[in-house]
Amino acid sequence: MRRVYFDHSATTPVRPEVAEEMQKYLTENFGNPTSLHYFGRQVRKAVEEAREKVAASIGAKPDEIVFNSGGTESDNMAIHGVAMVNKNRGNHIITSAVEHHAVLNTVKALGKQGFTITILPVDKYGMVSVDDLANAITDKTILISIMHANNEVGTIQPIKELAALAREKGIIFHTDAVQSMGKIPVNVDDLGVDLLTISGHKIYGPKGVGALYIRKGTRWRQTLFHGGAQERLRRAGTENVPGIIGLGRACELAVENLEKESAYLTRLRDKLIKSVLDNIPHTRLTGHPTMRLPNHASFCFEFIEGESMLLSLDMKGIAASSGSACTSGSLEPSHVLLSMGIPHELAHGSIRITLGRDNTEEDIDYFMEVMPPIVERLRAMSPLDQENEFVAESSCAACKVSSSCHR
Repeated sequence: MRRVYFDHSATTPVRPEVAEEMQKYLTENFGNPTSLHYFGRQVRKAVEEAREKVAASIGAKPDEIVFNSGGTESDNMAIHGVAMVNKNRGNHIITSAVEHHAVLNTVKALGKQGFTITILPVDKYGMVSVDDLANAITDKTILISIMHANNEVGTIQPIKELAALAREKGIIFHTDAVQSMGKIPVNVDDLGVDLLTISGHKIYGPKGVGALYIRKGTRWRQTLFHGGAQERLRRAGTENVPGIIGLGRACELAVENLEKESAYLTRLRDKLIKSVLDNIPHTRLTGHPTMRLPNHASFCFEFIEGESMLLSLDMKGIAASSGSACTSGSLEPSHVLLSMGIPHELAHGSIRITLGRDNTEEDIDYFMEVMPPIVERLRAMSPLDQENEFVAESSCAACKVSSSCHR
């Protein structure tokens, strides 16, 4: 069976160059980087070189990078670290309705600890308004956390404008750049952010490793782990050396190949979007039509459920998703889609196609070969589709016009 992987926002394969770099730190260079002897010093040097690579990839300084276990920990570190050390200055935190649960659930947890939370609405494309943010800021606001690009619909947020507003008001700004890193330019000075989250397994690096950028001078305190003096007392625990080495190499390669791969993926994405919308009726593109990630296409198919489509696609060898991998087992529709004003029943029919560097035009062609029959079959079985047919025919009879006007 032909196998096609269309779920790169959930995770990516480790690039061969990254795996090769990591391998020797699993077997040969196995020392603990905090040890003072030769084996430890050897590994410490490699960890610091990886830190330099990560920093360079986002325009930061090496000592502004803290290694950790990935995006979720980075978001928790950023939000808790700012909230706890600044609570004497204020207790108001602002985020958006379309954030990853690593941000939303962390902020909501702080809401039970005496913090006041504002969750900004988004427009029909999933975009935050600068005016809405301006209206939400109070003299008690200490932190704003808005993601760079959405994992479910691909919309890129106006982070530069949002962060500029925060800086003008003296408010710390964090962005989750897990999905944008390696797909569009990510530079902390251009964006104007104070904290930024990166995860290795979204950029062809290993799972279980990530980094938090903390701008020098930011009032922040890590409060999740207590233990040793690793990461300059910012994150206790023995470093995941192979993962850190892999993250450094993955960031390096992501920047080197960004322009070429972005152009290639944009071409594939646009072909996919046009093919789906032209050939499968009652289908809606979700997310911003142009301000979206180059590898991201997300749709809602009327009258059917996303899970049925995913299972049918899997039987044909195609891997896709219905939204965030962290919530794919939930029976509830996506909070992102609902926040965009998409009706509950339509949100259940969502599917996300996220392309990667190894995908081809032939993969798109194969998807378009199998997808229309799947949709047609599932709609024929759906009571929602039958109800729609009944309403359409009734309307045509009432207005004495051919049913073709509704098709």
